[in-house]
Amino acid sequence: MQSGTAGGRDRPAGWKVEAVGTDSSDQAELRELVRSILADHAPDERVARLDESETFDEEFYGHLGAAGLIGLGADPATGEDADPRHEIVVLEELGAGHTSMAVCLVVQYMALRLLSHYGDDEQRKRVLVPLAEGSGRCAFALSEEDGGTDIARAMRTKAVQDGSGWVLSGRKTWISGAATSGYAIVLARTSEDAGSAIDGITMFLVPLDAAGVSVRVLDTAGIHGLDTCEVTFDDVRLDGSTVLGRVGAGFRQVIGTLNGERLNAAAVALGIARGALRSAVEYASQRQAFGRSIGGFQALQHALVDGAVRVESARGLLIRAADAAGAGEAQSDTFSAMAKIAAADAATDITDAGMRVMGGAGYSREYPMQRYFRDARLYTFAPLTNEMLRNFVGERWLGLPRSY
Repeated sequence: MQSGTAGGRDRPAGWKVEAVGTDSSDQAELRELVRSILADHAPDERVARLDESETFDEEFYGHLGAAGLIGLGADPATGEDADPRHEIVVLEELGAGHTSMAVCLVVQYMALRLLSHYGDDEQRKRVLVPLAEGSGRCAFALSEEDGGTDIARAMRTKAVQDGSGWVLSGRKTWISGAATSGYAIVLARTSEDAGSAIDGITMFLVPLDAAGVSVRVLDTAGIHGLDTCEVTFDDVRLDGSTVLGRVGAGFRQVIGTLNGERLNAAAVALGIARGALRSAVEYASQRQAFGRSIGGFQALQHALVDGAVRVESARGLLIRAADAAGAGEAQSDTFSAMAKIAAADAATDITDAGMRVMGGAGYSREYPMQRYFRDARLYTFAPLTNEMLRNFVGERWLGLPRSY
């Protein structure tokens, strides 16, 4: 049987309500809204069933859209962004209860930002408005098989101008949601003689049902409620209206949104850590051995306490990073990198400890711990590896020589 782990439900005695002391009144209200929607429409049994069948939760996504949690106040007419301090609340709660949906929203929030900043009126009306309302989705296609962290230099996907349009060819991989989205923001090289590796790359808003586009779902270890795909573009003909932003400046435009993606990834990882910790605490409180609760055994208790310390430490960095991003502080990207490192490490360490605390039960698919354990691994390398982020923090925060 599954323990109640999503949306703050069924807490054992003594469990503290997370984040109440740090939320503004608006954030607290938003948090309770997400928890209510989770409780009503995504009970643990449903999340587990969809994860096992590797099925995207269209119905739940619709509920999030109807509640305004996709657009989150972003204004398609003016290009105004959602408040990052609101996005992290939604994503943390989803990460604790419906991880695959949280990952989906990280991508949607990034697409919203790119379309808001660089979309023209027609693109906003056609793609951004449905996206903000929760009636449409957009994938983000940057990664390539040989790209890794140095994706700009290694990019092989190309778009060649043909009259007033373009011909797109190449392959993108590890693309979240491509099989269940209507559009993808695709980055392709459009110039070979640009001044640097990050120049000469353009964003295109590509309909995923266009002739020449094929999508193959990859078999991944985690995030089973959201498809991860390889997308191939075989001489896909695009008209000029598919260019998003300025020709040749696409990668630089994307760089400006990566801080938000790191911040949101940290929020999901924190949610995973929190959900896993709650599951482990609930199990340890209920499981009896040698005539008492195993939560009273010192070694297990210390592991759970260490997890609580990691969660609250990561939360502090996440809040600091979100405040900096909301205020437009120059070092907000460094704080977001720190928060992502801390939250991802918390998620992997706590899910590992949770598996050991729960023993065979943690290994069983009857319980959500194994799902948290699998899903947490995504954020050790996405959207940027923790090793690369440590290089970034070393240079930007500690003033050390560049290490890459």
